[in-house]
Amino acid sequence: MTALRSLSRSPAALLGLALLTLLFLYAFAGPYVSSWSAADIDYTALSAPPDGRHWFGTNRIGQDVFAQTARGLQKSLLIGLFVAVAGTVCAALVGTCAGFFGGWTDRALTFLVDLLLVAPGFLVLVVVAPSLRDAGWPAYAGLLAALGWMVTARAVRATALSLRERPYVAAARTMGVRPLRIVRRHLLPHLAPFLIAHATISVAAAVIGETSLSYFGFGVQPPDVSLGTLIADSTNVALTYPWMFFFPTGMLLCFVLAVNLVGETLRGRLDPVAAEVHA
Repeated sequence: MTALRSLSRSPAALLGLALLTLLFLYAFAGPYVSSWSAADIDYTALSAPPDGRHWFGTNRIGQDVFAQTARGLQKSLLIGLFVAVAGTVCAALVGTCAGFFGGWTDRALTFLVDLLLVAPGFLVLVVVAPSLRDAGWPAYAGLLAALGWMVTARAVRATALSLRERPYVAAARTMGVRPLRIVRRHLLPHLAPFLIAHATISVAAAVIGETSLSYFGFGVQPPDVSLGTLIADSTNVALTYPWMFFFPTGMLLCFVLAVNLVGETLRGRLDPVAAEVHA
């Protein structure tokens, strides 16, 4: 409810929500309102500009750009949401356990986080991604999630270290309440606003990461498409056939802008550290 109130009071967040709603409708309902699917080929309209038959034009082999972009946006959104949720859950578990239990648990988990932080993420993606070509998009999403949760985990750990010294947590421990119950009932509810704000921003980062991976040929593989593959395929004809390039690129820019508008509002209202900075 706090998150909803924060969004409703911000014109920027409302604009972001409106854009996100339109993008989701286009990605998931767009294919049903078009007479062309992403796999259909119109041999009578190769590299055709937008018209009444092909609303966004066609690409070089006659595929409908409207349907292709909707399919690519749909795949990028699914990957982005999966990465954000999986990464946030992992960061919450590791950071909370490290901060609450302390001792060897804290040192071991902190060492793991620091070790993963110094690893060059994009280089790891480039090296590992080719071996996942036959595994489908969930494998790429899992790889992105595995490399994107460490910074949030450190922030969660710092907050958990503070929360475990609160009187109600100390009282629960004195009464013999099980640690996992304390974490679930006393720590996670206080961490939830912070995690929601960071998960929202993580969606945009995940979509950009997937797009970059696919752009360089290490992500989603043909015949499937994502925004990254569409942008990569149309880069060399961006000036001669601009509709092939600017529609998928425009969808990516609109999505990142919308998520950032919503995410920054949530972070400013729900993240205690950001709230102090804004104040």
